Amino acid sequence: MTTLAGRTIAALRSEHESIPALTDAQLTGPSGASDWKVADVLSHLGSGAEITLAGLRAALGEAEKPGPGFNQSVWDRWNAMAPREQADGWQRSDETLVAALEAIPEERHEELRVDMGFLPEPLPLSSFAAMRLSEVAMHTWDVRAGVDPSATVLEGSALLLAEHLNAGISFMLGFIGKPAADRGNSVIEIAKTPYRIVLEDKARFTTDDVPATATFDGPLEAAIRLVYGRLSPEHTPAGVGVSGDITLDELRAVFPGF
Repeated sequence: MTTLAGRTIAALRSEHESIPALTDAQLTGPSGASDWKVADVLSHLGSGAEITLAGLRAALGEAEKPGPGFNQSVWDRWNAMAPREQADGWQRSDETLVAALEAIPEERHEELRVDMGFLPEPLPLSSFAAMRLSEVAMHTWDVRAGVDPSATVLEGSALLLAEHLNAGISFMLGFIGKPAADRGNSVIEIAKTPYRIVLEDKARFTTDDVPATATFDGPLEAAIRLVYGRLSPEHTPAGVGVSGDITLDELRAVFPGF
């Protein structure tokens, strides 16, 4: 598929396939998310896939829109599962969602709109898929980082998330970024890319040619992990740093993660 939606759906397939086989000990061990075990992350991804699929099927006219209390009922069921059940359930639930997205004809990619339930208006399919990728790419990294602290976000996902954060899901940085009110604005260029992180009253990700006040030196995937709160010192590759009017630690505080 050559559409933006198609490329994003392909990235979701790659993310699904990136999770290795996990032992019972690994499932109950720490993940890259500080408060969650690996099984907790997979439970979150599995329940999220189920909820996302329900919204997609409603947009496709295949089912009614989920009613009040639906999300909570899904979370409660997944939270009650044992770790191995959560891992196996994630595999099935996410596969079902990705397959449903892959089955959407390419000629519908531009016209289809999906109601997320918490945004002012339905999203185009490309942005809807990007919202799922935004969560999946970080949480599959959480799983892999629990097994290998040097894990990185998949390159294809990092490139697509940068593209989406600059466009259809640009509002995301307004939610996850927390610029300090008592310091001036900063513009951080991401070295060797067209992207900049702009910190004003809100954070945004842009390709606008605004003068940079600082430089992030490191791969794009590390910059993406930074804005999603996943570039802690123990998960920062050698050679990654920030020079200019803001420090890497200050940027970590701006982007505490979720």
